[in-house]
Amino acid sequence: MLNKIKILHVEDDADIREITEMSLSLNDKFDLVQCPGGQEALDVAVDYRPDVLLLDVMMPAMSGEVLLQKLRLLDGYADIPAIFMTARAQKTEQDTLIAAGAIKVIIKPFDPMTLSDQIIEVL
Repeated sequence: MLNKIKILHVEDDADIREITEMSLSLNDKFDLVQCPGGQEALDVAVDYRPDVLLLDVMMPAMSGEVLLQKLRLLDGYADIPAIFMTARAQKTEQDTLIAAGAIKVIIKPFDPMTLSDQIIEVL
């Protein structure tokens, strides 16, 4: 069997974490680790080497943009593709996230049936 695509998903909303987990579990190509916030993700990042980062933008303690900046400073994280998930659908906001280092912005609410395809397509 081929290696699975390792995803570090950071999202403060438990319902969205659950929907994302169910969505990505439909495709056996993924290995998913989820964290409810930025600090937990930084703790996990020490040992987990994902192939892609799937980050919520608006979180209470640490925004997705700040988290990405901190992750980029860790050994081995400088070039890991980052995808932001956000309810902010304005083009200027999406452009800001791309400028911050994202390869894609997925707008919430997202379609759980196409999430895995969107991730694979951008990679």
